[in-house]
Parts: sequence; C-alpha cells; structure tokens
Amino acid sequence: MEWKKNMPDSTDLVSTEIQLDLDLRVVAETEVNGVAMGVLNTGTPFLTIRGLSRMCGVSDSNIVRMTAEWVDPTPRPRVQRVKELVRAQGSDDSTAFYAVETNGVVYHAVPDAVCMAILEYYAFDAKPTSDQALKAFRTLARKGFRDFIYAQVGYNPSGSVDLAWQQYHDRVSLIYDTVPAGFFCIFKEIAEMQVTLLQAGATLGKSFIPDISVGQAWGKHWASDNLDVVYGQRRKFSHNYPDYFPQAMSNPQPAYCYPDDALPEFRKWMREAYVPNSMPKYLASKVKSGSLSAPAATSAVDAFKNRNLPAPQ
Repeated sequence: MEWKKNMPDSTDLVSTEIQLDLDLRVVAETEVNGVAMGVLNTGTPFLTIRGLSRMCGVSDSNIVRMTAEWVDPTPRPRVQRVKELVRAQGSDDSTAFYAVETNGVVYHAVPDAVCMAILEYYAFDAKPTSDQALKAFRTLARKGFRDFIYAQVGYNPSGSVDLAWQQYHDRVSLIYDTVPAGFFCIFKEIAEMQVTLLQAGATLGKSFIPDISVGQAWGKHWASDNLDVVYGQRRKFSHNYPDYFPQAMSNPQPAYCYPDDALPEFRKWMREAYVPNSMPKYLASKVKSGSLSAPAATSAVDAFKNRNLPAPQ
C-alpha cells in the first residue's frame, strides 16, 4: 500500500510532532477500491486522509484543510459542525487524526468517529452535498464502521469469534433459499471444500472466494461438454454478498445454478478434475497475491490429498 501518497505535506497539516503518538502502531491494513484503511494496536479502525476523501467524493485538499483547522481556537463553521457530530456519537473530538510512524513512514490515521462525522457532514450538511458520501454513510451506519473495517482488513480483536468463519456464515445466510427448486449452486455444493480450507487456516473473505474459481472452471466444463443437452438448461439466480464485502456494491449479482440431475457429474468432476488439478494452482495464486499464507495452502492441499486416499482394507 502506498501510504506515502496518503501523507499530505507538513505545511498543510497541524504539526506532525504535536500529534505523533509513539505508542500507536498499525496492526492491520488494506486498500479497497482506492480507499486505504486499517486498525491501530488500540483496536481503533481508521481511514487515511486520502481514503476518507475518496469515500466522501471530495478532493484530498478538502479533508487536509479540515484537519489543519481542527485545533484552531476558532475553526470555521464546517469544522465546528463536524466536531459536534463527533461529540454526538459520544466520542472525543480533540483529535482529527493520529500520526503514527512505522518504518520511517508517517501514517495519518483518521479514527472511526471522525470519519463517520465527516461522512455525515458531506452527506447532509455540505453545500453541495455528496451522493457518494451519502451512500458510504448509509452503508457504514447499517453495518457499523468498526465491523466494516475489521472485516475488510481481516482483524479479529478478541479471538472469541473467528472472523473467517463469521464471513463464511454471513454468506451462507444470504444464499439460503435463493436457488430455484430443482437446481443447485456452486457455493452450497462446495461447502465441504470451504470448511476444509477454513480448518486448514485459510481466511476466506472478500479477496478469497473459492466458489468463483470452481464456478468458472465448472462452467467451462459444462459448456465444452454441451451438458445442457444432457441435463437441461442451467439458469441464473440472484446472488448477494454481505454488505461489508466490496462485491456488495453490485448486489444482486447473477450466478449460474444447475439442474439437480447434474449433481453426480459435478461431484465426480470436483473429485477427479478440480481438486487434484485446479485447486493447487488456485491456492498458489492466492499465496502469491498475499491473501493466503503458504503454510495454510500446504495444509489445505494435504487435507484434500488425505481425503482422497483409499480406505484401509
């Protein structure tokens, strides 16, 4: 992530030395659709100044000027209004951002309450208002800013509920009862595969969605073998992602479902073609992209190899 691009010039901000907190550090970070975000070691979720400006649909300079005026004795009305919105959340309005130094790079992290207040300002109070800010504010208000950022960066604060399992469960609940009777969908049918990946340490989520890989490969097999003639026409149904997934921006998404008569064919194809040939390549690509650790990929491959061993005589 190019954090230096998110760092405004020191002349445009309140002195970094004043707000630099050596006790803070970034423990999780990511960038989604150009919006840089993360979590501090205190558990505080944040957006960078550039990320916040993109979410608000305004230029970086607007947010820079707002944060620069934050500690002025008599800030302009818009800053006063934003600080009122921070206090209305029951939060501290004394700090616009945290300057956190990591490996020589200063992260300007705007905390959750300030982000929501600025989004609310541009959604309802600014002249003109921003439709983009309104859409983002409604999404984050519905899901909760903290939960949204935690899900995006894969951060689990307590360890009591595994985030990867929660994301999987959230997807299951949205797929339930959406496939037409007499048809099956890939996501439901590969549940055993996904659970095995989770047990092996994979973190399924917004950037690791194995049903897409399986669906694309199976779709090619279906078309190349002209299975419409054998089992009947496949159909499409409305597939939705949890609202904290980036893919949710285009919900509902059309996805193929297949006649139940083709289930034996699909399961044989999974067992004999996808798992031994395609899945290792898919997992390797996820390791390369950084969305899966190498040990987790190895554990997953080994788990499937063991399942394919013949039963002892």
